[in-house]
Amino acid sequence: MKYTLSARNQFEGKVIDVNEGAVNGIVKIEIPGGNVITATISMTSIRELDLKVGDDAVAVIKATDVMVGK
Repeated sequence: MKYTLSARNQFEGKVIDVNEGAVNGIVKIEIPGGNVITATISMTSIRELDLKVGDDAVAVIKATDVMVGK
């Protein structure tokens, strides 16, 4: 499911982990090919989206800066 957004980097996958914290949580989404995208989002968003392991989800990435290190 693609959404009409200004961000072109949309990755469909499955939630494989939700690690809840006091204010924020870490959500891991496995995308085709076996890669995993990890996002830190608010606990409010985790609850509002009712994110659980096994759910279909979309990781949307929009960044004006990308850092690369070696």
